[in-house]
Amino acid sequence: MAIWQQAFTLDQLTALGAHALPGLVGIEFTEFGDNWMRARMPVDARTHQPFGRLHGGASVVLAETVASVAGSMAVPDDKVTVGLEINANHLRPVMSGYVHAIATAETLGRTTQVWTIRIESDDGKLVCLSRMTAAVIARAG
Repeated sequence: MAIWQQAFTLDQLTALGAHALPGLVGIEFTEFGDNWMRARMPVDARTHQPFGRLHGGASVVLAETVASVAGSMAVPDDKVTVGLEINANHLRPVMSGYVHAIATAETLGRTTQVWTIRIESDDGKLVCLSRMTAAVIARAG
């Protein structure tokens, strides 16, 4: 059974961040299933650290973006989710191409959610493993 409480398209999800940090680093939503959502981010000058590798902070931006957006699609339309805590284990360097993040819901409570985010390289190797706890809050406005 799908967890989604909002109707959405992948293009709409990508457009949410077009004029914010996700858009600046090129995050695009690419796929979703009953309890997971996938996005990708280019590994290029925007997301590199000074030595030409994917910046760990960029991986965290991708992880929090995909989990927060997924979480917000899994609550009623008068609510959104925001990151309360996130951790990340950076396991393998990536120099170019894309990284692909899949956020899977572990638990969806009334006030908090927990998501596991796996970030992989184009060739399917695990780059970063992250977990985010999200707070469910009232939508502003």
